[in-house]
Amino acid sequence: MCKTVHSIMAALCSAVLLVGVMLPLAPTAYAASPYAGQQRREIKALSAQRVEGLLAGRGLGYAKAAELNHYPGPAHALELAERLRLDPEQRHETQRLFDTMQAEARALGERIVALEQELDALFAQETIDEARLSDLTTRIGTLEGRLRAVHLRTHLRMRELLSPHQVRLYDRLRGYVNDGGDAPARPDGMNHGAHHGS
Repeated sequence: MCKTVHSIMAALCSAVLLVGVMLPLAPTAYAASPYAGQQRREIKALSAQRVEGLLAGRGLGYAKAAELNHYPGPAHALELAERLRLDPEQRHETQRLFDTMQAEARALGERIVALEQELDALFAQETIDEARLSDLTTRIGTLEGRLRAVHLRTHLRMRELLSPHQVRLYDRLRGYVNDGGDAPARPDGMNHGAHHGS
């Protein structure tokens, strides 16, 4: 009797161990892809908001390297014109910079959207090949680089219009600093916007 009970217990232990080993190998439920729903986009790689932004010449984060390193942008400088105490010349030049930037950005954005649409269509029609793929992605990448440069270059020029005090104030108003710290000095030792006074 004892041997029988011992055999049954041993068999049960073996079964439990076997189940424990096999469980990790069993199929598990997977979460849906974060892309789910995006297959209905007109251009799969671009959200409707990004397409709209590209066509409108908006910043779309292209100028973060400047904006977050004490190089103000013209759009927000115009919004904050009263609080920054922009003089008439500064306002005029800021508006001119913004208009030029937006015109260039729109033109590049339109070309990017058109190429993304073409790339998407080739995949959708299953007519894509490696040569066409390489050509389109290279052209899109080049345009993206040019678009980013347009936005960054405008921030570079914008800082030249402002006094050091206005740059510091811009950073505080935009929420980038709250300790009143100075904006960094220019590498050439000259104060940007010195002709407007500090």
